[in-house]
Amino acid sequence: MGRTEGYAAIEDYAAIGNGETVALVARDGSVDWLPLPRIDSPTLFARILDADRGGSFELAPVGDFEVERRYRGASNVLETTFTTAGGTVRVTDAVPLDHGGLLPWFELTRRIDGLSGRVQMRWCVTPRFGAGEEEEDVAIIRVREAVVAKTPTRYLALHSFDAGEASYTTDHVDGTFETYEGSSSLLVLRSAHDEPIPFPRRDWVEQRVDDTADDWSRWLADAGVDGEWRDATRRSALALRLLTYVPTGAVAAAATTSLPEALGGDRNYDYRYGWVRDTAFTLDALLNLGLLVQVHASFTWLLDAIARTSPKVSVFYDLDGETVSGEKEVGLAGYRGSQPVRRGNRAAGQLQLGSYGDLLETAELYVRDGNSLDDSTRRRLVAAVDHVASIHDRKDAGIWELPDAEHYTSSKLSAWTATDRALRLVERDELPSERADAWRDVRRELREFIDGECWSASLGAYAMYPGTAKLDASVLRIVRMGFVDGSSERLHGTIDAIRGELDAGDGLLYRYSGQQGVEGAFVACSFWLVEALARAGRLDEARDAMRRIVAHGNDVGLFAEEIDPRTGTFLGNFPQGLSHLALISAAAAIAEESR
Repeated sequence: MGRTEGYAAIEDYAAIGNGETVALVARDGSVDWLPLPRIDSPTLFARILDADRGGSFELAPVGDFEVERRYRGASNVLETTFTTAGGTVRVTDAVPLDHGGLLPWFELTRRIDGLSGRVQMRWCVTPRFGAGEEEEDVAIIRVREAVVAKTPTRYLALHSFDAGEASYTTDHVDGTFETYEGSSSLLVLRSAHDEPIPFPRRDWVEQRVDDTADDWSRWLADAGVDGEWRDATRRSALALRLLTYVPTGAVAAAATTSLPEALGGDRNYDYRYGWVRDTAFTLDALLNLGLLVQVHASFTWLLDAIARTSPKVSVFYDLDGETVSGEKEVGLAGYRGSQPVRRGNRAAGQLQLGSYGDLLETAELYVRDGNSLDDSTRRRLVAAVDHVASIHDRKDAGIWELPDAEHYTSSKLSAWTATDRALRLVERDELPSERADAWRDVRRELREFIDGECWSASLGAYAMYPGTAKLDASVLRIVRMGFVDGSSERLHGTIDAIRGELDAGDGLLYRYSGQQGVEGAFVACSFWLVEALARAGRLDEARDAMRRIVAHGNDVGLFAEEIDPRTGTFLGNFPQGLSHLALISAAAAIAEESR
């Protein structure tokens, strides 16, 4: 649990949030990440990216302690229990909701309950508005019983209830207090932009923490994949809900930017945007869980976003559904010195055929679940299918957004999926039939190309792209797409070849050939292997791999993008939506194939 040069391990974090933003809380009680007012905004706390200048909200016992953590039931309310030589104390952290909706201001609540003995506690708030990118001068003043840090446009008000007298400097606000059995203390942060300052009533704030836990539980209800991994799928659904920007329905790929895929490396990307791929996969996972209100909201956001670029489908959009251009470096030290720290993502300008297949697969799943499309949606989908049909023979950047354009097998599979799902929608009278013959011709061309050019007899598997000996774990999705069925010899050969080449040990896989030693094992690919094994009827292997991969989650069941197979430490942005949605899909595949 100790820090290295001031940095907590990525797996030592838990996530809390409200549908607008996400805060990361370390095992030692420090809130080290908080963008405001929303998940893609500049930060208030960014210690995870700069231990010295990032800012944080520390809260922990004075001296040595041990830690146990859990989420309260089926919620995103975090409970951390600190045990010291003198006693035990529990901290409950929440970004409260208002009867399941959003408060008109941001609020972070930290309730401290003494459980036994006496424990000396210390807290310290070090605000850094826009650290590294849009930094503003901060004045810290007392306003009646609160201490307020303010800039010309923003403020942060700290309220302390039985948590010691707040003292402050030009840099931070801090305090100390002692807990005892039955004691209760409260620290409340409130923030807003260009608005009056609402001061909290303690009884209302405390009640709202409890109500928020109930709100999360009501949202999740009894959703989950039945069986051994029910709890893991429920926690993954809650993690995905944290990444959903409620005002629009956009699903961010991750809560953070620039957490490295290799320590000290430069593969540090900003994932706080709505990827078409990740959004489509998320909706598929949520359909498996029956969370249909969320599915509709996010599907509607996706359709509104693609309408702005029609007939082209962008790789990703911002949380308002706008396209994103450019990338800039942020003046922070980077996680354990991993630079650069980035805002924006250059992948926005790439051609990725996969986006079209993901869009059409989502639309077909939405209809298959009992829904129907409106006329404007039909027009957008027809335009998208016609466009991908006209460009399907181009090289692209592939699912991994690589700098070298190739005829990636996974991309051709996605283009095939786009035409296949469009034809399924025609059969359901959800898309017009006028273009069906043309789409059918393209689907046939793509099948011939994939089976003829992408299949490698020497590998006994579908290669990463024609003429190479490289393998790509994303090709495991071939059975999920319906290009082959579970009995296909080519499917089994591809599974075995990928396991043999890309195995990272303990159920984990690398993304594609040559990544060993360059980055960690990719969590989503590992779960895609489980799904492929299940669809191939190899259920014992699927269950064994699933058990081992799920065991790599941290103490509260969350996953980052990657895992270092040598040490088990997390790498990449956190929590990562792709990891959690792949977990749900893998569990659903095992459950379905076990019936």
